[in-house]
Amino acid sequence: MIKKKNEMKTASTEKLRGGTGSVLATSFMDNGTMAHCRLFSQMKLEKGCSIGKHDHVNETEYYWITGGEGIVTEAEGETVVSKGDLVVTGGGASHAIRNEKEEPLTFVALIILD
Repeated sequence: MIKKKNEMKTASTEKLRGGTGSVLATSFMDNGTMAHCRLFSQMKLEKGCSIGKHDHVNETEYYWITGGEGIVTEAEGETVVSKGDLVVTGGGASHAIRNEKEEPLTFVALIILD
């Protein structure tokens, strides 16, 4: 199967998971159509935007940073992430991510069901 870019849906969500501003998400596949996977999307956060703190129980979320710089909040504290970094959150842990820079923060988000 090949899915063309024009077949992918892009939507803006305000205050995602209790965050600030809006998140622009391009879904590579429609939710509910992927085996063992709940989400597979390109995310974009402009300056001042965030995805609020949320848990991952019975699943693992991966953020592969593709551009910009962001701040990830986990139980251990805050960590600056940039292009090429991979954030892995699962096992009931929680995380949040925000952009405080002028350059948009972009990343691929993938949620695999445990």
